[in-house]
Amino acid sequence: MSSSHSASSHSTSDVARDHFQVLIVGGGTAGITVAARLRRAGVTGIAVLEPADVHWYQPLWTLVGGGRAPLGVTRRPEVAVIPRQVCWIREAATAVDPEARTVTTAAHRVIGYDHLVMAPGLQLDWGATPGLDAAVGHGAVSSNYAFQQAPYTWELIRDLRSGTAVFTQPSGPVKCGGAPQKIAYLAADHWRRQGVLDRIRVVLVLPADSMFGVPVWRRALERVADRYGIEVRLNSEMTAVDGTDRRLTVADRSTGTEESLAFDLLHAVPPQSAPGWVKRGPLADPASPYGYVEVDKYTLQHPRHRNVFALGDVANLPTSKTGAAVRKQAPVVVANLLAEIDGARRERRRYDGYTSCPLVTARDKVLLAEFDYDQRPTPSIPLLDTTKERRDMWLLKRYGLPALYWHGMLKGLV
Repeated sequence: MSSSHSASSHSTSDVARDHFQVLIVGGGTAGITVAARLRRAGVTGIAVLEPADVHWYQPLWTLVGGGRAPLGVTRRPEVAVIPRQVCWIREAATAVDPEARTVTTAAHRVIGYDHLVMAPGLQLDWGATPGLDAAVGHGAVSSNYAFQQAPYTWELIRDLRSGTAVFTQPSGPVKCGGAPQKIAYLAADHWRRQGVLDRIRVVLVLPADSMFGVPVWRRALERVADRYGIEVRLNSEMTAVDGTDRRLTVADRSTGTEESLAFDLLHAVPPQSAPGWVKRGPLADPASPYGYVEVDKYTLQHPRHRNVFALGDVANLPTSKTGAAVRKQAPVVVANLLAEIDGARRERRRYDGYTSCPLVTARDKVLLAEFDYDQRPTPSIPLLDTTKERRDMWLLKRYGLPALYWHGMLKGLV
C-alpha cells in the first residue's frame, strides 16, 4: 500500500500536496486511533485535519469535577499524539464534497482524498437551552462537558453546605451518556462524607424513561440514587435557566407540565449535535435530527460513498458515544478501509455495537457497564461481577484506562 506522498513532519507548512490516500477529519480519539492503526498496517499518504493544538482525555473530566483528578493529567500537546509519517494539517474542515472527493477548510484550502474517515466529533450546543450559554462557568452553574468548567464544578460542590443541587441531562445523544449522573453521585458522596447531605436537596433531571437502558445496571443505579436520597425526574428536561436568579425550568414530557426550580448549584449538560458543516453536508443521515453521519452500523461505511467511513461521536449509530466504543470501532474501520484499498483480498470486519460506561457511584466506587447493540452485557473481564460497585473498577477508571488510552489506543496497539 503505497502513495506518492509520505509526510515526515507534523507541520502544516510542510504539506507537499493537497491530495492524500487517506484523509482523516478530526484529531481526537477516533481520528488518531485510526491514523495509528493505518500506519501500523503500512499505509502511507495519510493526513489528519485538526485545528486544535491540545489533545484531551475527556473521560476524566467527571473526576476533575468531582475533586478526584487534576485537570492537567487529561491534557497532551496534539503534536505529541500524531503518529509518525502522518501529516497534521492544522486547519478546520468546513465542507465535504464526496462526489469530487474533496474537503474544504476554513482557510479555503481544498484537499483531495482517495478515502475519507470522518471523525470530527460533535459540538456542544450551549445556545440551544435558553440562558445556559450566559450562565455556565460562573455564579452557581457549571458543566464538566467543558474543560474550563470542570475544576469550577468541584469548587461549587466543595463550597455547598445546604440548599438545592440540580444535575441535568438534555434529550438526544450526548458524549458518555452516564456522565450527567456520575457527577451527581460524586457530589452526593462528598456531601455525605462532610455530614451535610441531609441539608441538601439533590435533583437529577433525566430525559429517558429509566435511569439506564440495560436492566441490570438500571436497577443498580436506582439503588445508588436511593442511597443518597436523590430525587430522580424521568422523562424530564431543563428547558431554560436564569443564572442570575438561580432558577431553572424543568419540563416533564410525560405529563406536559413545567416546573420552576430554585437552585444553589446547577451542573448542566448542553444539548449536542454534529458540527454545523456536517449537519448541512451530503454525508449527514436524513434519519438523524442531530445531523450525524450516515453509516452502516456494522461496517461503519457510508451507504452511498464506499470510500467514506465514520466513527466516534459523529457517526449516527444506535450505541453510546464513548471512547470505549471508538476502541472497538477503529479496528473495524481500518480493516474495511484496507479491504476497499486492496479489493477482495482482505477480510472485512463487523462492529457489534460494543460500548462501555464506567459509572462512578462514589469517590472510590464504579459500576462498569459494557454492552452491545442488543443491550446485552458484554464483559471484558468475565470473572469479575461488574454489576456491583467495585473499588478495583474505580482504579481502572482513574489510572488504568488513561494509561491504556495514551500508550495503547492512540498508538494503534489496542
